[in-house]
Amino acid sequence: MSATALVPIANGSEDIESVTIIDVLRRAGVEVTVASVHADATVTAARQTRITADTLITGCGDRNFDLVALPGGMPGARNLGESEPLVDILRAQKEAGRLYGAICAAPAVALEPNGLLEGRRATAHPGFQNQLSDQSRVGERVVVDGHCITSQGPGTALAFALTLVEYLCGRAKRDEVAAPMVLPDA
Repeated sequence: MSATALVPIANGSEDIESVTIIDVLRRAGVEVTVASVHADATVTAARQTRITADTLITGCGDRNFDLVALPGGMPGARNLGESEPLVDILRAQKEAGRLYGAICAAPAVALEPNGLLEGRRATAHPGFQNQLSDQSRVGERVVVDGHCITSQGPGTALAFALTLVEYLCGRAKRDEVAAPMVLPDA
């Protein structure tokens, strides 16, 4: 059975981050469910890319995922953080000790205000780092603390997604996925 991941998206989600997370996880053989937090499955990302989700977030609450990973972007991260069904899923994820993560503005705007970074060190986009309660690792591109993985922004999206693969599927799978991408320091 393959690992499962939920990637919630919203109007204003960061295009590069959304697609990179989905793409890299699928390259690793992860069963990815893309869910819109709105009433419509099609969202308009931050740079006007239209992305059609597999389902709505309201249909995901009764499922367990091995990973829930949030893209950033504004106002997408705010839209994610204000989605009660998504926040409920994230709280259950944290309480169960399953992986969850966020990139760019999402750690500060979606996770932090909902208590999902309590007791965790994290990073975020430099424009949002001051909103994190723990500042000890904000300068790092990707931060793993327990079952929580955070990252800084579009330029760190591949590193973030590969780290998600590593913690979900192992280092060998990360290396297998990274090799054909011709990355300078995978």
